[in-house]
Amino acid sequence: MRGPHNIIRLIRTGATMERTGAMGVILDAYDAPPLLRIAARTLGKPFMWLGYKGDPSMPPATRALTALGPAYIKFGQILSTRPDLVGNDLAVQLRVLQDKLPPFDMAESRAQIESELGMSVDEIFSEFSEPIAAASIAQVHQARLADTGEKVAVKVLRPNIERAFRKDVDAFYFAARMVELFAPGARRLRPMEVVEHFDGVVRGELDLRLESAAASEYAANTKEDPGFQLPSIKWNFSSRRVMTLGWADGVPLGDNDALDAAGHDRRDLGERLLRLFLLHALRDGFFHGDMHQGNLKVAPNGDIITYDFGIMGHIDEYTRRVYAEILFGFIRRDYKRVAEVHFEAGYVPADQDVDEFARALRAVGEPIFGMDASHISMGRLLTYLFEVTERFGMETRTELILLQRTMVVVEGVARSLNPNINIWEVARPVVEDYIKDSIGPKAVLSDLGKAALVLARFGPRLPGLVQNALIAQAEPPAPERKLSRRMLGLVAVCAAVGGAALAVLLEHLF
Repeated sequence: MRGPHNIIRLIRTGATMERTGAMGVILDAYDAPPLLRIAARTLGKPFMWLGYKGDPSMPPATRALTALGPAYIKFGQILSTRPDLVGNDLAVQLRVLQDKLPPFDMAESRAQIESELGMSVDEIFSEFSEPIAAASIAQVHQARLADTGEKVAVKVLRPNIERAFRKDVDAFYFAARMVELFAPGARRLRPMEVVEHFDGVVRGELDLRLESAAASEYAANTKEDPGFQLPSIKWNFSSRRVMTLGWADGVPLGDNDALDAAGHDRRDLGERLLRLFLLHALRDGFFHGDMHQGNLKVAPNGDIITYDFGIMGHIDEYTRRVYAEILFGFIRRDYKRVAEVHFEAGYVPADQDVDEFARALRAVGEPIFGMDASHISMGRLLTYLFEVTERFGMETRTELILLQRTMVVVEGVARSLNPNINIWEVARPVVEDYIKDSIGPKAVLSDLGKAALVLARFGPRLPGLVQNALIAQAEPPAPERKLSRRMLGLVAVCAAVGGAALAVLLEHLF
Protein backbone atom coordinates (compact mmCIF):
# COMPACT_ATOMS: atom_id res chain seq x y z
CA MET A 1 0.00 0.00 0.00
CA ARG A 2 3.01 2.35 0.33
CA GLY A 3 2.66 3.70 -3.20
CA PRO A 4 2.39 7.14 -4.78
CA HIS A 5 -1.34 7.24 -4.03
CA ASN A 6 -0.28 8.33 -0.54
CA ILE A 7 0.67 11.68 -2.05
CA ILE A 8 -3.04 12.45 -2.03
CA ARG A 9 -3.20 11.60 1.68
CA LEU A 10 -0.32 13.96 2.47
CA ILE A 11 -1.72 16.74 0.29
CA ARG A 12 -5.06 16.27 2.01
CA THR A 13 -3.33 16.72 5.37
CA GLY A 14 -2.09 20.18 4.37
CA ALA A 15 -5.41 20.98 2.71
CA THR A 16 -7.34 20.03 5.86
CA MET A 17 -5.07 22.21 8.00
CA GLU A 18 -5.75 25.11 5.63
CA ARG A 19 -9.49 24.54 5.31
CA THR A 20 -10.09 24.29 9.05
CA GLY A 21 -7.93 27.30 9.87
CA ALA A 22 -5.44 25.14 11.76
CA MET A 23 -2.53 26.03 9.49
CA GLY A 24 -2.33 29.62 10.69
CA VAL A 25 -2.85 28.63 14.33
CA ILE A 26 -0.04 26.07 14.24
CA LEU A 27 2.37 28.32 12.33
CA ASP A 28 1.74 31.13 14.83
CA ALA A 29 2.14 28.79 17.83
CA TYR A 30 5.56 27.72 16.59
CA ASP A 31 6.49 31.24 15.46
CA ALA A 32 7.34 29.77 12.05
CA PRO A 33 9.79 31.73 9.86
CA PRO A 34 8.43 33.50 6.74
CA LEU A 35 9.87 30.96 4.30
CA LEU A 36 8.13 28.06 6.04
CA ARG A 37 4.86 30.00 6.16
CA ILE A 38 5.04 30.67 2.42
CA ALA A 39 5.84 27.01 1.64
CA ALA A 40 3.03 25.70 3.85
CA ARG A 41 0.45 28.08 2.43
CA THR A 42 1.58 27.45 -1.15
CA LEU A 43 1.08 23.70 -0.72
CA GLY A 44 -2.17 24.01 1.22
CA LYS A 45 -4.27 26.70 -0.47
CA PRO A 46 -4.53 25.27 -4.04
CA PHE A 47 -5.82 21.95 -2.67
CA MET A 48 -8.18 23.29 0.01
CA TRP A 49 -11.09 21.59 -1.73
CA LEU A 50 -9.46 18.22 -0.94
CA GLY A 51 -9.33 18.93 2.78
CA TYR A 52 -11.71 17.48 5.32
CA LYS A 53 -14.26 19.90 6.74
CA GLY A 54 -14.24 18.49 10.26
CA ASP A 55 -16.56 19.54 13.07
CA PRO A 56 -17.09 23.34 12.86
CA SER A 57 -17.95 23.44 16.58
CA MET A 58 -14.36 22.47 17.48
CA PRO A 59 -11.38 24.86 17.65
CA PRO A 60 -9.32 24.86 14.42
CA ALA A 61 -6.40 22.60 15.45
CA THR A 62 -8.61 20.07 17.22
CA ARG A 63 -11.03 20.13 14.30
CA ALA A 64 -8.26 19.38 11.79
CA LEU A 65 -6.55 16.59 13.75
CA THR A 66 -9.85 14.90 14.60
CA ALA A 67 -10.89 14.95 10.94
CA LEU A 68 -7.55 13.50 9.80
CA GLY A 69 -7.71 10.37 11.93
CA PRO A 70 -6.30 8.50 14.92
CA ALA A 71 -2.56 8.89 14.22
CA TYR A 72 -2.92 12.67 13.99
CA ILE A 73 -5.01 12.68 17.14
CA LYS A 74 -2.20 10.88 18.98
CA PHE A 75 0.17 13.61 17.87
CA GLY A 76 -2.19 16.28 19.17
CA GLN A 77 -2.45 14.54 22.54
CA ILE A 78 1.29 14.94 23.03
CA LEU A 79 1.29 18.63 22.16
CA SER A 80 -1.59 19.30 24.56
CA THR A 81 0.76 18.82 27.53
CA ARG A 82 3.33 21.35 26.25
CA PRO A 83 1.96 24.90 26.61
CA ASP A 84 5.58 26.09 26.75
CA LEU A 85 6.00 24.86 23.16
CA VAL A 86 2.63 25.61 21.55
CA GLY A 87 1.24 28.30 23.83
CA ASN A 88 -1.56 28.09 26.41
CA ASP A 89 -4.42 28.69 23.97
CA LEU A 90 -3.46 25.90 21.58
CA ALA A 91 -2.62 23.52 24.46
CA VAL A 92 -6.12 24.02 25.91
CA GLN A 93 -7.67 23.37 22.49
CA LEU A 94 -5.72 20.15 22.01
CA ARG A 95 -6.50 18.83 25.49
CA VAL A 96 -9.97 17.92 24.20
CA LEU A 97 -8.28 15.18 22.19
CA GLN A 98 -7.31 13.24 25.30
CA ASP A 99 -10.67 11.78 26.30
CA LYS A 100 -13.47 14.02 25.01
CA LEU A 101 -13.86 12.90 21.39
CA PRO A 102 -17.30 11.97 20.03
CA PRO A 103 -18.25 8.41 21.12
CA PHE A 104 -19.45 5.73 18.76
CA ASP A 105 -22.90 4.17 18.92
CA MET A 106 -23.86 2.31 22.10
CA ALA A 107 -25.32 -0.60 20.12
CA GLU A 108 -21.97 -1.17 18.38
CA SER A 109 -20.19 -1.18 21.73
CA ARG A 110 -22.58 -3.78 23.19
CA ALA A 111 -22.32 -5.92 20.05
CA GLN A 112 -18.51 -5.97 20.25
CA ILE A 113 -18.56 -6.97 23.92
CA GLU A 114 -20.98 -9.82 23.28
CA SER A 115 -19.03 -11.02 20.24
CA GLU A 116 -15.70 -10.95 22.10
CA LEU A 117 -16.78 -12.38 25.47
CA GLY A 118 -19.43 -14.81 24.24
CA MET A 119 -22.04 -13.57 26.74
CA SER A 120 -24.68 -10.89 26.68
CA VAL A 121 -23.87 -7.56 28.28
CA ASP A 122 -26.75 -8.02 30.74
CA GLU A 123 -25.31 -11.38 31.89
CA ILE A 124 -21.92 -9.87 32.66
CA PHE A 125 -22.92 -6.48 34.04
CA SER A 126 -25.80 -5.45 36.28
CA GLU A 127 -25.22 -1.85 35.16
CA PHE A 128 -23.71 -0.58 31.91
CA SER A 129 -23.55 3.16 31.21
CA GLU A 130 -23.38 5.29 28.11
CA PRO A 131 -19.77 6.14 27.10
CA ILE A 132 -18.10 8.32 29.75
CA ALA A 133 -14.91 8.98 27.76
CA ALA A 134 -13.96 8.58 24.13
CA ALA A 135 -10.43 8.81 22.76
CA SER A 136 -8.80 8.18 19.41
CA ILE A 137 -8.76 4.39 19.56
CA ALA A 138 -11.37 3.34 22.11
CA GLN A 139 -14.13 4.49 24.42
CA VAL A 140 -14.88 3.65 28.05
CA HIS A 141 -18.11 2.69 29.82
CA GLN A 142 -18.77 2.56 33.53
CA ALA A 143 -20.31 -0.74 34.61
CA ARG A 144 -20.91 -3.01 37.57
CA LEU A 145 -20.10 -6.72 37.58
CA ALA A 146 -23.21 -8.84 38.02
CA ASP A 147 -21.51 -11.52 40.12
CA THR A 148 -19.63 -9.31 42.62
CA GLY A 149 -21.23 -5.89 42.37
CA GLU A 150 -17.79 -4.30 41.83
CA LYS A 151 -17.72 -1.08 39.84
CA VAL A 152 -15.51 -1.40 36.75
CA ALA A 153 -14.43 0.42 33.61
CA VAL A 154 -14.99 -1.32 30.28
CA LYS A 155 -12.81 -0.25 27.37
CA VAL A 156 -14.00 -1.08 23.85
CA LEU A 157 -12.10 -0.46 20.60
CA ARG A 158 -13.69 1.74 17.97
CA PRO A 159 -15.20 -0.21 15.07
CA ASN A 160 -12.81 -0.58 12.11
CA ILE A 161 -10.10 1.38 13.95
CA GLU A 162 -7.39 -0.96 12.67
CA ARG A 163 -8.18 -0.11 9.04
CA ALA A 164 -8.41 3.62 9.74
CA PHE A 165 -5.08 3.63 11.51
CA ARG A 166 -3.36 1.68 8.72
CA LYS A 167 -4.31 4.44 6.27
CA ASP A 168 -2.59 7.06 8.43
CA VAL A 169 0.53 5.04 9.12
CA ASP A 170 0.77 4.01 5.48
CA ALA A 171 1.02 7.68 4.51
CA PHE A 172 3.66 8.23 7.20
CA TYR A 173 5.77 5.43 5.71
CA PHE A 174 5.47 7.00 2.29
CA ALA A 175 6.47 10.41 3.64
CA ALA A 176 9.47 8.88 5.42
CA ARG A 177 10.59 7.22 2.19
CA MET A 178 10.29 10.49 0.30
CA VAL A 179 12.40 12.22 2.96
CA GLU A 180 15.12 9.57 2.59
CA LEU A 181 15.11 9.87 -1.21
CA PHE A 182 14.94 13.63 -1.63
CA ALA A 183 16.54 14.92 1.59
CA PRO A 184 19.71 12.84 2.08
CA GLY A 185 20.82 15.10 4.94
CA ALA A 186 17.85 13.87 7.00
CA ARG A 187 18.72 10.18 6.65
CA ARG A 188 20.64 10.23 9.92
CA LEU A 189 17.25 10.73 11.59
CA ARG A 190 16.28 7.29 10.27
CA PRO A 191 12.71 8.35 9.45
CA MET A 192 11.67 4.86 8.35
CA GLU A 193 12.79 3.36 11.66
CA VAL A 194 11.00 6.11 13.56
CA VAL A 195 7.74 5.34 11.75
CA GLU A 196 8.27 1.60 12.27
CA HIS A 197 8.71 2.21 16.00
CA PHE A 198 5.55 4.32 16.17
CA ASP A 199 3.69 1.71 14.11
CA GLY A 200 4.74 -1.09 16.47
CA VAL A 201 3.70 0.84 19.57
CA VAL A 202 0.21 1.55 18.26
CA ARG A 203 -0.27 -1.99 16.91
CA GLY A 204 0.14 -3.07 20.53
CA GLU A 205 -2.46 -0.51 21.57
CA LEU A 206 -4.94 -2.06 19.11
CA ASP A 207 -4.83 -5.43 20.92
CA LEU A 208 -6.31 -5.03 24.39
CA ARG A 209 -4.95 -8.43 25.48
CA LEU A 210 -1.47 -6.95 25.21
CA GLU A 211 -2.59 -3.89 27.14
CA SER A 212 -3.97 -6.11 29.91
CA ALA A 213 -0.69 -8.02 30.11
CA ALA A 214 1.29 -4.75 30.21
CA ALA A 215 -0.91 -3.44 33.03
CA SER A 216 -0.35 -6.65 35.00
CA GLU A 217 3.44 -6.42 34.62
CA TYR A 218 3.41 -2.70 35.49
CA ALA A 219 1.38 -3.40 38.62
CA ALA A 220 3.81 -6.11 39.74
CA ASN A 221 6.79 -3.76 39.30
CA THR A 222 5.23 -0.82 41.14
CA LYS A 223 3.20 -2.45 43.93
CA GLU A 224 5.64 -1.18 46.60
CA ASP A 225 5.87 2.40 45.29
CA PRO A 226 4.27 4.78 47.83
CA GLY A 227 1.68 7.23 46.59
CA PHE A 228 0.97 5.28 43.41
CA GLN A 229 -1.71 2.78 42.41
CA LEU A 230 -3.22 1.03 39.38
CA PRO A 231 -6.68 -0.43 38.77
CA SER A 232 -6.75 -4.24 38.66
CA ILE A 233 -7.38 -6.17 35.43
CA LYS A 234 -10.46 -8.42 35.24
CA TRP A 235 -9.05 -11.14 33.02
CA ASN A 236 -12.32 -13.11 32.77
CA PHE A 237 -13.96 -10.18 31.04
CA SER A 238 -11.14 -9.01 28.79
CA SER A 239 -10.18 -9.97 25.23
CA ARG A 240 -8.61 -8.54 22.06
CA ARG A 241 -11.17 -5.74 21.62
CA VAL A 242 -12.56 -5.46 25.17
CA MET A 243 -10.75 -4.73 28.43
CA THR A 244 -12.36 -4.66 31.87
CA LEU A 245 -10.56 -3.22 34.89
CA GLY A 246 -11.35 -1.89 38.34
CA TRP A 247 -12.86 1.57 38.55
CA ALA A 248 -10.47 4.39 39.51
CA ASP A 249 -12.16 6.91 41.80
CA GLY A 250 -10.39 10.26 41.90
CA VAL A 251 -9.95 13.79 40.62
CA PRO A 252 -8.57 14.22 37.08
CA LEU A 253 -4.96 15.38 37.29
CA GLY A 254 -5.62 18.03 34.67
CA ASP A 255 -8.31 19.80 36.74
CA ASN A 256 -6.34 22.14 39.00
CA ASP A 257 -9.44 23.77 40.51
CA ALA A 258 -10.85 20.37 41.55
CA LEU A 259 -7.46 19.32 42.95
CA ASP A 260 -7.31 22.48 45.04
CA ALA A 261 -10.90 22.04 46.22
CA ALA A 262 -10.10 18.47 47.32
CA GLY A 263 -7.12 19.73 49.33
CA HIS A 264 -4.39 18.03 47.27
CA ASP A 265 -0.90 19.52 47.20
CA ARG A 266 -0.24 20.22 43.50
CA ARG A 267 3.43 20.91 44.09
CA ASP A 268 3.90 17.49 45.69
CA LEU A 269 1.85 15.80 42.94
CA GLY A 270 4.00 17.31 40.18
CA GLU A 271 7.27 16.30 41.84
CA ARG A 272 6.01 12.82 42.71
CA LEU A 273 4.79 12.19 39.15
CA LEU A 274 8.19 13.11 37.71
CA ARG A 275 10.08 10.99 40.26
CA LEU A 276 7.83 7.99 39.67
CA PHE A 277 8.29 8.16 35.91
CA LEU A 278 12.07 8.30 36.20
CA LEU A 279 12.04 5.52 38.80
CA HIS A 280 10.01 3.22 36.55
CA ALA A 281 12.12 4.02 33.48
CA LEU A 282 15.49 3.59 35.20
CA ARG A 283 14.81 0.96 37.86
CA ASP A 284 12.41 -1.27 35.92
CA GLY A 285 13.07 -0.36 32.31
CA PHE A 286 9.28 -0.56 31.87
CA PHE A 287 7.28 2.65 32.00
CA HIS A 288 3.93 4.15 31.08
CA GLY A 289 4.44 5.73 27.66
CA ASP A 290 1.30 7.91 27.55
CA MET A 291 1.20 9.82 30.84
CA HIS A 292 -0.91 12.80 29.80
CA GLN A 293 -3.60 14.33 32.04
CA GLY A 294 -6.34 12.23 30.46
CA ASN A 295 -4.73 9.05 31.83
CA LEU A 296 -4.08 10.26 35.38
CA LYS A 297 -6.22 10.78 38.48
CA VAL A 298 -5.62 11.57 42.14
CA ALA A 299 -7.31 9.22 44.63
CA PRO A 300 -9.02 10.63 47.75
CA ASN A 301 -5.97 9.53 49.81
CA GLY A 302 -3.63 11.49 47.50
CA ASP A 303 -2.27 8.53 45.51
CA ILE A 304 -1.61 9.10 41.82
CA ILE A 305 -3.64 6.65 39.73
CA THR A 306 -2.67 5.89 36.14
CA TYR A 307 -4.60 3.89 33.57
CA ASP A 308 -4.75 3.28 29.81
CA PHE A 309 -1.77 0.97 29.34
CA GLY A 310 -1.83 0.71 25.55
CA ILE A 311 1.53 2.44 25.13
CA MET A 312 4.23 1.10 27.43
CA GLY A 313 7.95 1.66 26.99
CA HIS A 314 10.74 -0.88 27.50
CA ILE A 315 14.48 -0.16 27.53
CA ASP A 316 17.23 -2.65 28.24
CA GLU A 317 19.60 -2.34 31.19
CA TYR A 318 22.58 -1.12 29.17
CA THR A 319 20.57 1.67 27.53
CA ARG A 320 19.17 2.69 30.92
CA ARG A 321 22.70 3.10 32.25
CA VAL A 322 23.71 5.23 29.27
CA TYR A 323 20.62 7.43 29.60
CA ALA A 324 21.13 7.83 33.35
CA GLU A 325 24.78 8.79 32.90
CA ILE A 326 23.83 11.41 30.33
CA LEU A 327 21.19 12.89 32.64
CA PHE A 328 23.52 12.69 35.65
CA GLY A 329 26.31 14.39 33.70
CA PHE A 330 24.05 17.30 32.83
CA ILE A 331 22.79 17.54 36.42
CA ARG A 332 26.43 17.76 37.63
CA ARG A 333 27.36 19.94 34.62
CA ASP A 334 30.11 17.45 33.81
CA TYR A 335 30.00 17.92 30.05
CA LYS A 336 33.20 16.00 29.39
CA ARG A 337 31.65 12.89 30.94
CA VAL A 338 28.43 13.37 28.95
CA ALA A 339 30.52 13.54 25.79
CA GLU A 340 32.49 10.43 26.75
CA VAL A 341 29.28 8.49 27.38
CA HIS A 342 28.03 9.35 23.89
CA PHE A 343 31.27 8.03 22.39
CA GLU A 344 31.41 4.91 24.59
CA ALA A 345 27.86 3.99 23.63
CA GLY A 346 28.59 4.52 19.94
CA TYR A 347 26.03 7.30 19.69
CA VAL A 348 28.59 9.64 18.13
CA PRO A 349 31.04 8.40 15.44
CA ALA A 350 34.52 7.63 16.79
CA ASP A 351 36.20 9.94 14.28
CA GLN A 352 34.71 13.01 15.99
CA ASP A 353 36.62 15.02 18.61
CA VAL A 354 35.40 14.29 22.14
CA ASP A 355 36.70 17.60 23.57
CA GLU A 356 35.00 19.60 20.86
CA PHE A 357 31.80 17.66 21.48
CA ALA A 358 32.07 18.39 25.22
CA ARG A 359 32.39 22.12 24.51
CA ALA A 360 29.31 21.96 22.29
CA LEU A 361 27.41 20.22 25.11
CA ARG A 362 28.46 22.96 27.51
CA ALA A 363 26.88 25.46 25.16
CA VAL A 364 23.68 23.41 25.46
CA GLY A 365 23.67 23.02 29.24
CA GLU A 366 24.95 26.29 30.67
CA PRO A 367 22.20 28.57 29.29
CA ILE A 368 19.58 26.22 30.72
CA PHE A 369 21.12 26.19 34.19
CA GLY A 370 21.28 29.94 34.07
CA MET A 371 17.50 30.12 33.89
CA ASP A 372 15.14 30.36 36.84
CA ALA A 373 13.35 27.21 37.99
CA SER A 374 10.21 27.91 35.95
CA HIS A 375 12.19 27.75 32.70
CA ILE A 376 14.53 24.80 33.36
CA SER A 377 13.27 22.15 30.97
CA MET A 378 14.40 18.68 30.00
CA GLY A 379 12.30 19.09 26.89
CA ARG A 380 14.29 22.16 25.91
CA LEU A 381 17.52 20.35 26.73
CA LEU A 382 16.58 17.48 24.41
CA THR A 383 15.80 19.98 21.64
CA TYR A 384 19.17 21.71 21.98
CA LEU A 385 20.97 18.40 22.37
CA PHE A 386 19.38 17.21 19.15
CA GLU A 387 20.76 20.24 17.30
CA VAL A 388 24.28 19.67 18.63
CA THR A 389 24.39 15.93 18.00
CA GLU A 390 23.22 16.52 14.42
CA ARG A 391 26.38 18.53 13.89
CA PHE A 392 28.48 15.62 15.13
CA GLY A 393 26.75 12.97 13.01
CA MET A 394 24.77 11.25 15.77
CA GLU A 395 22.00 9.02 14.43
CA THR A 396 18.52 8.90 15.95
CA ARG A 397 18.32 6.29 18.71
CA THR A 398 14.99 4.64 17.98
CA GLU A 399 15.03 2.75 21.30
CA LEU A 400 14.96 6.10 23.14
CA ILE A 401 12.22 7.79 21.11
CA LEU A 402 9.36 6.78 23.40
CA LEU A 403 11.39 7.47 26.54
CA GLN A 404 12.32 10.96 25.37
CA ARG A 405 8.81 11.72 24.17
CA THR A 406 7.25 10.58 27.44
CA MET A 407 9.80 12.58 29.43
CA VAL A 408 8.58 15.67 27.58
CA VAL A 409 4.93 14.77 28.27
CA VAL A 410 5.50 14.10 31.98
CA GLU A 411 7.42 17.33 32.35
CA GLY A 412 4.51 19.18 30.74
CA VAL A 413 2.02 17.62 33.15
CA ALA A 414 4.24 18.37 36.16
CA ARG A 415 4.64 21.97 35.04
CA SER A 416 0.87 22.36 34.59
CA LEU A 417 0.53 21.41 38.29
CA ASN A 418 3.37 23.67 39.43
CA PRO A 419 4.78 26.16 36.89
CA ASN A 420 7.79 26.80 39.14
CA ILE A 421 8.89 23.17 39.46
CA ASN A 422 12.66 22.69 39.22
CA ILE A 423 12.85 19.63 37.00
CA TRP A 424 16.55 18.99 37.64
CA GLU A 425 16.35 19.16 41.42
CA VAL A 426 13.44 16.72 41.43
CA ALA A 427 15.24 14.34 39.08
CA ARG A 428 18.60 14.43 40.88
CA PRO A 429 17.96 11.95 43.77
CA VAL A 430 16.33 9.36 41.49
CA VAL A 431 19.16 9.50 38.96
CA GLU A 432 21.86 9.53 41.65
CA ASP A 433 20.39 6.48 43.38
CA TYR A 434 20.19 4.61 40.09
CA ILE A 435 23.78 5.52 39.24
CA LYS A 436 24.98 4.18 42.62
CA ASP A 437 23.10 0.91 42.15
CA SER A 438 23.87 0.35 38.45
CA ILE A 439 27.44 1.57 37.99
CA GLY A 440 29.11 1.18 41.41
CA PRO A 441 30.77 -1.90 43.00
CA LYS A 442 27.41 -3.50 43.69
CA ALA A 443 26.58 -3.37 39.96
CA VAL A 444 29.98 -4.83 38.99
CA LEU A 445 29.41 -7.78 41.32
CA SER A 446 25.92 -8.28 39.91
CA ASP A 447 27.22 -8.21 36.31
CA LEU A 448 29.94 -10.74 37.12
CA GLY A 449 27.39 -12.98 38.78
CA LYS A 450 25.19 -12.88 35.68
CA ALA A 451 28.20 -13.72 33.49
CA ALA A 452 29.03 -16.67 35.74
CA LEU A 453 25.47 -17.99 35.52
CA VAL A 454 25.53 -17.80 31.72
CA LEU A 455 28.88 -19.62 31.58
CA ALA A 456 27.61 -22.21 34.04
CA ARG A 457 24.78 -23.07 31.65
CA PHE A 458 27.25 -23.52 28.79
CA GLY A 459 29.95 -25.12 30.98
CA PRO A 460 29.33 -28.73 29.84
CA ARG A 461 29.72 -27.64 26.21
CA LEU A 462 33.01 -25.71 26.64
CA PRO A 463 35.32 -28.79 26.35
CA GLY A 464 33.59 -29.79 23.13
CA LEU A 465 33.86 -26.28 21.72
CA VAL A 466 37.58 -26.19 22.50
CA GLN A 467 38.15 -29.64 20.98
CA ASN A 468 36.24 -28.75 17.81
CA ALA A 469 38.20 -25.50 17.53
CA LEU A 470 41.54 -27.35 17.86
CA ILE A 471 40.53 -29.94 15.25
CA ALA A 472 39.41 -27.21 12.85
CA GLN A 473 42.74 -25.45 13.43
CA ALA A 474 44.75 -28.44 12.11
CA GLU A 475 44.44 -27.87 8.35
CA PRO A 476 41.67 -25.37 7.63
CA PRO A 477 41.46 -23.10 4.56
CA ALA A 478 42.38 -19.47 5.25
CA PRO A 479 38.86 -18.17 6.06
CA GLU A 480 38.22 -21.09 8.44
CA ARG A 481 41.60 -20.61 10.13
CA LYS A 482 40.63 -17.01 10.87
CA LEU A 483 37.30 -18.11 12.24
CA SER A 484 38.79 -20.81 14.47
CA ARG A 485 41.28 -18.39 15.98
CA ARG A 486 38.44 -16.11 16.85
CA MET A 487 36.62 -19.04 18.40
CA LEU A 488 39.64 -19.94 20.50
CA GLY A 489 39.97 -16.34 21.58
CA LEU A 490 36.30 -16.23 22.52
CA VAL A 491 36.58 -19.43 24.55
CA ALA A 492 39.65 -18.07 26.33
CA VAL A 493 37.90 -14.79 27.16
CA CYS A 494 34.81 -16.62 28.39
CA ALA A 495 36.93 -18.84 30.62
CA ALA A 496 38.81 -15.83 32.00
CA VAL A 497 35.63 -13.85 32.65
CA GLY A 498 33.97 -16.86 34.22
CA GLY A 499 36.96 -17.48 36.47
CA ALA A 500 37.07 -13.85 37.55
CA ALA A 501 33.35 -13.79 38.18
CA LEU A 502 33.45 -16.93 40.29
CA ALA A 503 36.48 -15.67 42.22
CA VAL A 504 34.74 -12.39 43.07
CA LEU A 505 31.57 -14.19 44.08
CA LEU A 506 33.44 -16.63 46.32
CA GLU A 507 35.36 -13.82 47.93
CA HIS A 508 32.14 -11.89 48.49
CA LEU A 509 30.30 -14.88 49.94
CA PHE A 510 33.08 -16.29 52.17
